[in-house]
Amino acid sequence: MALTLLVFVPKIFASPLLLLEDIIRAFRHFPPHSIWVSELAVLITAFVFLSLLYGMTGGRHRYKVHRLTLKFPDLPNAFDGFTITQLSDIHAGSFTSKKGVEKGVSLVNEQNSDLILFTGDLVNNVASEMDPWIDTFAKLKAPFGKYSVLGNHDYGDYTRWESEAAQAANLVRLKKVHKEIGFKLLLNDAVQVKKDGGSIALIGVENWGKGGFHKYGSLTKAAANVTDDEFKILMSHDPSHWEAKTLEHDKHINLSLAGHTHGMQFGIELFGFQWSPVKYVYPQWAGLYEKKGKYLYVNRGFGFLGFKGRLGIWPEITVITLKKG
Repeated sequence: MALTLLVFVPKIFASPLLLLEDIIRAFRHFPPHSIWVSELAVLITAFVFLSLLYGMTGGRHRYKVHRLTLKFPDLPNAFDGFTITQLSDIHAGSFTSKKGVEKGVSLVNEQNSDLILFTGDLVNNVASEMDPWIDTFAKLKAPFGKYSVLGNHDYGDYTRWESEAAQAANLVRLKKVHKEIGFKLLLNDAVQVKKDGGSIALIGVENWGKGGFHKYGSLTKAAANVTDDEFKILMSHDPSHWEAKTLEHDKHINLSLAGHTHGMQFGIELFGFQWSPVKYVYPQWAGLYEKKGKYLYVNRGFGFLGFKGRLGIWPEITVITLKKG
C-alpha cells in the first residue's frame, strides 16, 4: 500500500494541471508544452511525494498532546483540577518501531495525569499483536488507575477464524492482555472513582456503531447502577454512539470520550481550521463537541491502520482538566 501511494498519489495531484494544459493546447493546434507548467507539475509531485514519505516515517510517531479544560457546575469539589489522559486506537498490530512507541508512552507518563482512560481498538485483529508491546504499555502510570473499553477491531470480526470457538478464545485472551498492561476493562459496566470523600461515575460500554458496525454496547445496562445525581464520564469507542444513544439517554452523561475515526490519519489542522475527508462520514470526528450541556471528545488515535502513517492529523494524547464552574 505504501509503495502504491508513493507512486500514484503524487501523479494524481499533478495530472489535473497537465490535463488542463493539454485542453488549452488542443484549442491552439497543439503548440509545444510550456516549460513552466511542466516544472510546476514536477514541484507538485515532489511536494506530495515527500509529504507522504514523511507521513510514513516521522509522522506515524509525531505524537501531539491536546490539552483542554472543561468546566461543570455539578463536578464534585474534590475533583476540581482533576486530570485525565485519554488514549485511543493503539492498533498494536501496525507498530514496527519500539523506539517510536516508547516515545509515545513516555510522553503519556510525562503528563502526570490522575487517571488514564483508553477508548478501544488495542489491536487490529488478534490478541497476539500485543505480545511484543505488553511490557511497554504496562509502564503507563496514573494514581487513580487505568480503565479501558473495547473497540470494533478488538472482537476479531475482520479476520477469518477456523471456528467460532477460536474467535471467542481470542477475545478472552485480549481481555487478559488489558489486565496484564494494568487496565481495568469495563464491559457495559461502571465504577466509582473516589477522591477526598467525593466520587464520579466512570461508565464503559462495549463497541456500538451506526451503520454496519456491531452493536455490542448497552448504555442502559452499563449505567443501571449509576445514580442520577452522580457526575458521569462515559467511554464509548465509536462517536456515532453519542448522538444515537447518549444525548437522549435518561441519565445525564456529562462527558463522553470516543475515538475510532483516527481523523482518517490525513487532513489539515492549522490556525483553528480543521478538515479531513472523514468529516463527511462522521459529524463528530476529532476534538471537542457540545450539545445540550453535554460534551463529547473524539481522540485522533495513538496508532495507525491501513495507511501506515499520518499526515496532518498526528497521533494524539489528550489531557483533560476538570474544573468546577
